[in-house]
Amino acid sequence: MELRFDMQRRDRPPRQEVFVHTKAAAGPPISPMDKADKNKDKDSANDGVGKLFAELNDMVGLTEIKKLFYEVYAFAQVQKQRRKEQLCAEATVLHAVFTGNPGTGKTTVARLMARLYKEMEVLPKGQLIEVERADLVGEFVGHTAQKTKEQVKKALGGLLFVDEAYSLLRGGERDFGREAIDTLVKAMEDHKNEFVLVLAGYNREMEDFLNANPGLRSRLPLQIDFADYTLQELREIAALMYQKRQYTPTESGWLEIEKFLWQSLNGLGGAMQTGNARTVRNLVEGSLRSQAVRLLAEGGPSWDRRRLQTIVGEDIAAAAIRLNKNWEQSRQGKAEAGKILYMNHG
Repeated sequence: MELRFDMQRRDRPPRQEVFVHTKAAAGPPISPMDKADKNKDKDSANDGVGKLFAELNDMVGLTEIKKLFYEVYAFAQVQKQRRKEQLCAEATVLHAVFTGNPGTGKTTVARLMARLYKEMEVLPKGQLIEVERADLVGEFVGHTAQKTKEQVKKALGGLLFVDEAYSLLRGGERDFGREAIDTLVKAMEDHKNEFVLVLAGYNREMEDFLNANPGLRSRLPLQIDFADYTLQELREIAALMYQKRQYTPTESGWLEIEKFLWQSLNGLGGAMQTGNARTVRNLVEGSLRSQAVRLLAEGGPSWDRRRLQTIVGEDIAAAAIRLNKNWEQSRQGKAEAGKILYMNHG
């Protein structure tokens, strides 16, 4: 069976592709019945890996992450064959750090990673346990270790994903967050190769977090940065979201989409300065509501199929105005909160 793995986005020529060949290993003769059963099992496993790689390929960008998954797959396959040939086989240590802004795909990739590692037979179960500070840190001495161990136990055979991991250090010297970190480090030693730990968060905060815990950094061999999406990538994400929902923006609609995305990336026009899929999703969903309001105002409900699917520039512009207004209110609220905090401690 052959798995095709695109290393670049589909709209970026030339396409560079990696082919994963999974040929049957040489071995002693087997009966036709046994051979059929084994081939069926092997094809079933390969189909699972192939489907997940296809799902990964469909994700916009993330080129380096796609390369990493291919490397892990190749390494796991080679080590499996080495064991069959009674050669020394290296254990695959896959604990990782994910860094990047919100909406750049960290949680989505972690969910896919858990499923992919199961199909690769790197993890036996492949469940994903998503936790944050409140799930790990207790309120009294000994409580934190107990809570953290419970989450690790749930993750055995799968992946433990700690979002905003840097928050474990935000409570000061008397806080129990450091106890959670120490417990996780011990769990990686006590349950070596029994689960995968992924610590995720913003770039700068995670760098400070790892610098404060040098022993932790050395135990996390995979450090993966999720870069902000480019304008073209954000446009492609929007196209996929509309396609999935069976809507089609007009030319004027796409002009408004690109205008909003450009302003978002450059912090202009009151737009939020970020390049992520969450912003695009908010814009898409807002435009669908704007379209519904417009259609009602135009009269109905006997709208034809084309009108029900069409998103015009007016729909996008209305959604963009609401998003920018909400962002500005949020920014002002944070500024006021900062002033109050300064006055209380000044």
